[in-house]
Amino acid sequence: MDHPTRRNLLVTGMAAAGSLGLIAPARAQAPLAATPECGDKATLKQTEGPFYKPRTPERADLVETGMRGRVIELAGFVLTRDCRPVARALVDLWQADEAGAYDNKGFRLRGHQYTDAQGRYRFRTIAPAAYVGRTRHFHVKVAAQPYRSVLTTQLYFPDEPGNARDGLFRKELLMRVATAGEGLAGRFDFVLEAG
Repeated sequence: MDHPTRRNLLVTGMAAAGSLGLIAPARAQAPLAATPECGDKATLKQTEGPFYKPRTPERADLVETGMRGRVIELAGFVLTRDCRPVARALVDLWQADEAGAYDNKGFRLRGHQYTDAQGRYRFRTIAPAAYVGRTRHFHVKVAAQPYRSVLTTQLYFPDEPGNARDGLFRKELLMRVATAGEGLAGRFDFVLEAG
């Protein structure tokens, strides 16, 4: 049996990205390059920080009416180190708003979803602001069976001035980001370590 290659996953998965229903065909673009190859090390773990909240709503669209900030559609795969897609992996995302604040009372800019059969996930949200001591970033937890541990990490934007000043920043966690119409398209593939 042939194992899927990274290139096949990219072409098949991102060409069908609209199947998750968030990107309008007019905004679709050429697929962003893959983040670290699935044969490489597992995705680097990082602290969840003080603003994590459990039991987020299951939703892929975090943009609410009246919300300001540049829209970004973040997509990618959850994969094993041997490049197999992980179906039904839980991907939980939380972030600061356009002013650098977290909603600690409700679930604004917080949500989770499950990957599809090809291991794809997609969120529509806004680009978070940097705040004192931190560069622009997303927080993410990824959990899947039969992996025993939950991957908790952070994703970073390329070419941010704050990256050099943020002690938590790691280049291994840089997303690929490109302009998509008036918004942004982001890409990051999570690679899970077998538990």
